[in-house]
Amino acid sequence: MSTPRRSPRRTAIRTASASPGRPVDRPGDDEIWPRVTRELADDLAVDALARDRAGKAPFDEVARLQEAGLPGLLTAPGPTRRGADWRAACAVVREISAADSSVGELLAHHYALSWSSRFFGPAPDADGTGSPALALDVCTAEERWLLAGGIEPPHVEPAPGLTLTPADGPGGGWILDGRRAFASGVTVADRLVVGARPGGTGDLLVVLVDPAQEGVFTEAATDRVGQRLAGAGTVTFDRVPVEARHVLGSLPHDEHAVAPFTTLAPLALRLLLVQVGLGIAEGALAEARDISRAGQAGPVPVDRAGGPTGADGTVGAGDDPYLLLAYGELATAAHAAAAVAERATHALAGGLLAEWSLGLEERADIAVLVAAAETVTGRAAVHITTRILELVDGTAGADAHGGGPGFDRFWRNARALTAPTQAAHRLRDIGDHYLHGTHARLTLLA
Repeated sequence: MSTPRRSPRRTAIRTASASPGRPVDRPGDDEIWPRVTRELADDLAVDALARDRAGKAPFDEVARLQEAGLPGLLTAPGPTRRGADWRAACAVVREISAADSSVGELLAHHYALSWSSRFFGPAPDADGTGSPALALDVCTAEERWLLAGGIEPPHVEPAPGLTLTPADGPGGGWILDGRRAFASGVTVADRLVVGARPGGTGDLLVVLVDPAQEGVFTEAATDRVGQRLAGAGTVTFDRVPVEARHVLGSLPHDEHAVAPFTTLAPLALRLLLVQVGLGIAEGALAEARDISRAGQAGPVPVDRAGGPTGADGTVGAGDDPYLLLAYGELATAAHAAAAVAERATHALAGGLLAEWSLGLEERADIAVLVAAAETVTGRAAVHITTRILELVDGTAGADAHGGGPGFDRFWRNARALTAPTQAAHRLRDIGDHYLHGTHARLTLLA
């Protein structure tokens, strides 16, 4: 199936133009992003269940994101200009995910990919020059692109991944071939960021591709258990020309030649996906709480003194000590996950600001904190969404088939999001670092 056509563009928050390689000037925007994000999250929550059931390509969701201006939020701070930082991006992804985690995942991949030219481009010279000709985050904000794709082939794919061959002619460039599945956004993206190896071996080149270009074919993943609206799919590249100026950077085949700052790329994506998982847990917990507060978890008669009692003098469902204990346990799990994620977010934001001066020790500490956040949040999301299903089972308004909130979607989304993560591998790396001070491998693979 060929790449779907784009949805009509809507008017977004206006951004000022900037010269190539410089961030877009958006002074004062930091104050409005929380309000804009909250309004969009409220809008997405209204019809989240209906859209999840329909399972259509997220063209409407992308239009809502563009109308709010969120895809252009994350531009790099500069000496005279500033964009929203990674803490703001993480907060946006978390709040959007509480309303619709599929849209949150789509935005998470977009934000991580928007810094590809900074992660994989050449390091600046001693005088601060040497920035890449194409600053992808600036182009994304100016052109209002939505990015999708991935740099390194997943572990599970036996194929060699995408390959590049030199193009004939005076203009140079490359020819891209291959086929690869992507977890998010490819059915609705304006541009794809992918990694491919010349001749299938050697250093990896990171390239920018227009999905509407001839030779690019996208097939939507229609059989997903969860995250149905994330725009996942498989893309086939059949002799697709790539101009030399669309090569965003490279990743050396020898991991010892990779700069620590470059290896923050997968950590940034992993931390953004942690925010998605945290949003799922918090969204499920908030919706279940609303049902319990409304008395839908059981009848709560009130006596003349104002206390909730049943016909036999017992406490109402809202004061059931076992229900209160369950909510206390789940709220504590969510708070703990949020605290671990916040610490990792702070550490990663500091590493990103350090850029090319980041050292191996600092990078190792960041990797451990991100792995801890990933493990704690993943377990919390699955536990909370599973327990919520038990708490609301059979209650009025909780039956998805009857038109209620459909709490099963939170559980399905949490499972789909955390399934690719090997928690045992993360814990092993954390333990090795704690006991022996060992650094995790400097690898691009998440």
